[in-house]
Amino acid sequence: MKLAIGTAQFGLDYGIANQHGQISHDEAQAILKHARASGMDTLDTAIAYGDSERRLGEIGILNWQVVSKLSAFPEDSNDFFNWAADAVNESLDRLKIKSLYGLLLHRPQQLLEQNGERVYRALQQLKHDGLIRKIGVSIYDPAELDALRSRYEFDIVQAPFNIMDRRLIDSGWLRRLADQGTELHVRSVFLQGLLLMTPADRPKKFNRWASLWSKLEYWLKHTELTPLQACLRYALSISEINKIIIGVDNLNQLKEILGATVGPVPQVPKELQTDDHDLLNPARWAAL
Repeated sequence: MKLAIGTAQFGLDYGIANQHGQISHDEAQAILKHARASGMDTLDTAIAYGDSERRLGEIGILNWQVVSKLSAFPEDSNDFFNWAADAVNESLDRLKIKSLYGLLLHRPQQLLEQNGERVYRALQQLKHDGLIRKIGVSIYDPAELDALRSRYEFDIVQAPFNIMDRRLIDSGWLRRLADQGTELHVRSVFLQGLLLMTPADRPKKFNRWASLWSKLEYWLKHTELTPLQACLRYALSISEINKIIIGVDNLNQLKEILGATVGPVPQVPKELQTDDHDLLNPARWAAL
């Protein structure tokens, strides 16, 4: 099963389309139970996701593979390994598991700074000690890999990808990561829910991309696909992608997502994609 559960909503009021806020303990438990029964086996979380790790530990996730993200290393640290080991051990205590499947750097640019080699060695030591199985990076743009991958090897790369964001393909990194044996986990297949919104619900600040929305709506009408079906099936059709991280606000959403995965997807036209970072990077939306 390629789908993985993103758990930001378990610990935060997360996502532009989230109308329910942080989900309750009972709802989170129901989501995980149904997801596991449906064949999912991977959870994506982070130390920075509020109460996410603690809540996952309370629910019980021993039969899941957990990928977490490490916050930026303190620049004035003299002992990168012990700082990282303490952070990971605290995560494991909250999660109530013995090891992480993967640990990703939330700010991989630190690897290109003065102490980059020491940061990387700290991650390797955590892997050697059995606290984590795989190390990697979470990136915003595949172009980041040009400098990172020339100096370091990663087991996992997490990157954004969706119908409008095909930079992984155009940059060549989709194929290169597969050839290198690196796991590719993609997020933002719904662009935080923006791609699923109706024109009436979409915030007006996104009207600057009106022509792009019109092309998407025309294509969806022509193919008789829902936005959910189109987004999911397109990502699932890319063989080089190992995991597709999805966030859900409730159990019904998860059931809808699972139902939408079944069926063909027509070829997605070139004119539906964009390289505009103001749209593709949610961190920029507040400034729109």
